[in-house]
Amino acid sequence: MTTSAPDDIAVNLRIDFSREERLGRGKIMLLSRIIETGSISAAGRSMDMSYRRAWMLVDTMNRMFAIPVVESQRGGKQGGGAVVTAFGEELLARFRKMEAKAREAIGDDLDWLQSHRAQDGADQQGRR
Repeated sequence: MTTSAPDDIAVNLRIDFSREERLGRGKIMLLSRIIETGSISAAGRSMDMSYRRAWMLVDTMNRMFAIPVVESQRGGKQGGGAVVTAFGEELLARFRKMEAKAREAIGDDLDWLQSHRAQDGADQQGRR
């Protein structure tokens, strides 16, 4: 029994709270990058994303929950910045834990899928 996905198969968790409210890998990655950089702008740039897009995703997450996920700090000598709140850090940790549980739960099925995939783009049964 395998407890994790094969390296070349990705399992992506996305939680849909409603039609407009979703939490997935993009927002989670942005949170992680904000922790690393201390900046919404720098986090967005590291993901090839505009500041406006990054700010909109942060704003969406902050409105999604009763407790702020990210708090921004304006100007000053340090030029402002952003901090992921304790709630945001817990959200990040729990999301990653949910992803790991999902991979573990379906590991055998992923192995089965992998074992039946065509290798290197080979056309196993004459289909394209």
